Amino acid sequence: MTETTVREAVYDFCRRTGMTTFFGNPGSTELKMFRDFPEDFSYVLGLQESVVVATAAGHALGTGRAALVSLHSAGGVGHALGAVFNAHRDRVPLVIFAGQQGRAMLPARPFLSADEPAQFPRPYVKWSRQPDRAEDVPAALAEAYRVAMTPPRGPVFLSVPEDDWDRPAERVPVREVHSEFGASPAALREVADALNAARNPVVVVGSGVEDERAMPLVVDLAERTGAHVWISPLSGRSGFPEDHRLFRGFLPPVRSLLRERLEGHDVVLVLGTQVFTYHVESDGPVVPEGSRLFHFDCDPAQTAWAPVGTSVLTTIRAGVSGLLDLVDPEAAGKLGRTPPERRTLPATPLPTDPMDIGYVLDTLRDLLPEDTVIVEECPSHRDAFHSRMPITTTGGFLTSGSGALGWSLPLAVGRALTAAPGQRIVCVIGDGSSMYSIQALWTAAQHNVPMTVVVLNNNGYGAIRALGRRIDMDRVPGADITGLDFATIARGLGVPGGTVTSAAGLAEALTGALAHEGPYLVDVAVADDDSTLYEPWAR
Repeated sequence: MTETTVREAVYDFCRRTGMTTFFGNPGSTELKMFRDFPEDFSYVLGLQESVVVATAAGHALGTGRAALVSLHSAGGVGHALGAVFNAHRDRVPLVIFAGQQGRAMLPARPFLSADEPAQFPRPYVKWSRQPDRAEDVPAALAEAYRVAMTPPRGPVFLSVPEDDWDRPAERVPVREVHSEFGASPAALREVADALNAARNPVVVVGSGVEDERAMPLVVDLAERTGAHVWISPLSGRSGFPEDHRLFRGFLPPVRSLLRERLEGHDVVLVLGTQVFTYHVESDGPVVPEGSRLFHFDCDPAQTAWAPVGTSVLTTIRAGVSGLLDLVDPEAAGKLGRTPPERRTLPATPLPTDPMDIGYVLDTLRDLLPEDTVIVEECPSHRDAFHSRMPITTTGGFLTSGSGALGWSLPLAVGRALTAAPGQRIVCVIGDGSSMYSIQALWTAAQHNVPMTVVVLNNNGYGAIRALGRRIDMDRVPGADITGLDFATIARGLGVPGGTVTSAAGLAEALTGALAHEGPYLVDVAVADDDSTLYEPWAR
C-alpha cells in the first residue's frame, strides 16, 4: 500500500473543509509544500506578506470560512504581523502556514530559520505551534482549523519544517464542532427583566453582530424594546441598518463624549464588542451615573476584562435569541419609551476645487449600486463617511477595527474575489493609507476583480494633522505627502485609473469607475479638513 505523505494528508483535510485557495508569497522553505500542487486548489499571489494576510481575510469574510495563508519563515511572518494583528482584533479566521528550515539544520540556526517560531506571532494568534514530529502536522492542522473557527474566531499559526512534507503521516478526520453557545437561563432572565423595566434602554452594536450575521435578530430586539441603537466606537463592521428609525449613530472613542451620548439611558446592552474602545484620553465614569450595563460577548477574555457592568458569555445569535423569548413586546408602550429623532443626511456642500469631502462622498453615495460592499480606510474622514454613507445591509461595510493601516485595500481585493455576480466592491481609502499596501492592486489586476478604488487625496496623513491640532500643534513633522501620482502607480500595477481635480468631472469619473468590468482606481483631490479629530462628535 502506498504511504500517505504529510503533504497529501494536509491537502486532504483542507479539501474536506472547503479551504482550497492558498494566499501567499512563496519562499524557499515552502517549496516542498507545493510540490504536485492539486488541480482543484488555487494559489492567489500577493506581492508582500501583509497584503497576503489581508487579502485572505477579505476572502474569509466573504465566504464565512477560514482562509489558508502561506508565509515565508521568520522574515515573511515578520512582514505580515501588522495584518495578523488586524485579523486578530477583527476576529477573522485564518489558518496560517509558515515555512521553516529542515529539522536537521535547526540546531545550527541556519539562514532564514525562525527561533521559537510558535512564539513569534503571539499574542495576536489564537493558537500557534511547530509540531515535534513530522507525522503530527496533519493533526495539528485539524486542531488549528477548529480553533480558528470557534468563537471568537481568529487567526492560527502552524510552522512546518520543509523536510516534513515528504514524511509519512495518517490522514485525519474532519470532526464537526457545534460552536454556538448561550448563557444560562438565569442570566438571560436578569437581562430581560432589566430591559422590561427600563425607562429608556439603549443597545450598543459591535462587529460581533456582523460576524454571526445576527443583524435581523438585533433589529427585532430593538423594535420590541424600543431601544435606541448606537454602533460601538471604531467598529470594523456595521451591524445595524443605519437608515432605521431607532439608529442614533456612532459612539465616539472618547470616554467623556461617549458617556454624554449614553446620558439618560438607564439600561445599556452592549453586543459583540469590548466596553469600550477609546482613542483619546478622557477621565470619568465609563457610563452615566445610574445606568446599568449588560455585556454579551463570545470571548471570555473580553467578558473578564470589561471594567463595568454584568457580562454574559454567549454567542450573539444565541444570546439575542434567548432575550427575544423573554422581553415584553408591550413594555415600550406601557412605559412610554419614545424613538429618537430620525437621523438625516447632512446637506451636500457646494462644489469647490479642491473638493469638500462631503461633496465627494455624497456624489459617490448617489451613484453606488444597491448591493455594493464598501471597504473603508480613510481615518481623517471617517466621521464624514459615517454621516453620509449609511450602511443598510448585512456585510455591506468592512474596515479595520484595530487602526493599523494597510488593511483595507487588500481586504477589498480578497472580498472582491468572492463577490456575487454583478456585485461591486468599493474601497474608499486615504492617500496615506493606500501606500501601505498599494501592491494589492497587482493581485486585483491578475484576477480582474470587480473593484473600484476611490483615493481621497489630501496630500498627507490628515488624521495625524487633526490629532496634532487637538493638542495645539500647528504643524506635525512628517504628516505631508506630495508628488504621488496614484493613477500612474495603478497603471504600472495593471489597474487602469484616472485623476479628478475638479468637481465638474467627479460624477463622470466615478460613473465610469463603477461601471468598469474589472478593477479601476480614481484619485480624487480633496480639501484638507481643518477640524480637530472627533470634534464633530463633540458638538
